[in-house]
Amino acid sequence: MLKALASAFRTPDLRTKLLVTMLIMALYRLGTYVPAPFVSYTNLQKCLDEAGTADLLTMMNMFAGGGMLQLSIFALGIMPYITASIIVQLMRVVIPRFEELHKEGQTGQAKLTEYTRYVTIFLAILQSSVIASVANSALFPGCSVKPIPDASVPTLLLIIVTMTAGTGLVMWLAEIITERGVGNGMSLLIFTGIAANFPALVGTVAKGANPVKDVSVVLVMFLAITLVVVFVEQSQRRIPVQYAKRVVGRRTYGGTSTYIPIKVNMANVIPVIFASSILSIPQMVATFGDQTKPWVQWVSANFSYTSPWYLAAYALLIIFFAFFYTSITFNPEEIADNMKRYGGFIPGIRAGQPTADYLRYVINRVNWVGAIYLAIVAMIPYLVFNSLGIQRMGIGGTSIIILVGVGLQTVKDIDAQLQQRHYEGFLR
Repeated sequence: MLKALASAFRTPDLRTKLLVTMLIMALYRLGTYVPAPFVSYTNLQKCLDEAGTADLLTMMNMFAGGGMLQLSIFALGIMPYITASIIVQLMRVVIPRFEELHKEGQTGQAKLTEYTRYVTIFLAILQSSVIASVANSALFPGCSVKPIPDASVPTLLLIIVTMTAGTGLVMWLAEIITERGVGNGMSLLIFTGIAANFPALVGTVAKGANPVKDVSVVLVMFLAITLVVVFVEQSQRRIPVQYAKRVVGRRTYGGTSTYIPIKVNMANVIPVIFASSILSIPQMVATFGDQTKPWVQWVSANFSYTSPWYLAAYALLIIFFAFFYTSITFNPEEIADNMKRYGGFIPGIRAGQPTADYLRYVINRVNWVGAIYLAIVAMIPYLVFNSLGIQRMGIGGTSIIILVGVGLQTVKDIDAQLQQRHYEGFLR
């Protein structure tokens, strides 16, 4: 691997791509520590030491690279862009125009990207408005000082504009990595934020009563989950496809055999994010209520990952969203029609609707494995942290899936570029 890395840096254009990627990742990390205007850094650090946060805020802060709870210029991170991308993708099912653009190729994709940017800015304005308005209350409950001492309307408006502009800058940086760097820019920025929180995780665990034992258990757990994630994320169910020979003019096309790769985990981490967000909403609502009310106390006791009811609901929601998201993003009818148009067929299956039914049957079977895998990987860190008495950890099963998935894909991208230049790649 070191030899391949040296070969990558000896190649001028690939070295430039790697340096651009690393520079942007460094700039992103720097921006998460630059506070927004009128934010008292001293008061903010005191609030971080005194107050706790809701699980949803912890998850959002993880994706923002720790910038949200720092009230930095990159407080929202890449989260609005991720949410906007998911919304635009889901709108293909609801709005026929979006589905038409998706089928138009590069021109349609450019238009969908433009819509994604507009939705990103809208979500950034909305989220930054909420963060600025609750920074002195619900964001840090129980804090004795105010992170924003002067919470006047002009001050809050300037903070909102700054955070929204920061989101636009992060979105631009992600697109630069995608176009001029190595790998997917959005994924790499998420990877950067999560990886940067890992030393803080180890430091928090080391503060317990049995630091050596706790750190060892957590590291072994992460190593075991990483091995499972690496194995499952690269697992596929390959459906064989054959193409009949076609004669067009003097040329013969087709007559080849290939396969349709069906990933075991087709939904990636989207079901885990959806499930965590839904289960965290009641806890956030309870934060704004009267803490002496019975329903507020019930929500606080039951909508936490220390509750067995919460963990059971968490697993069921992950399984549900795994099937829901896959049914939206994977269209068996479209694949069957494309195969029929180009003379392709699955051996033993008739073209057309029987092929679509067979693909749906295979996907549903594979989905059960992927959904159960996601639920187990997402719940194991919670169970381990509960046994160790560790509260509100910023890194869990979702983080490991993202870290391993992005890492594998980036290595494959570098490996492919090395192979194009006749070098031995990382994966050999």
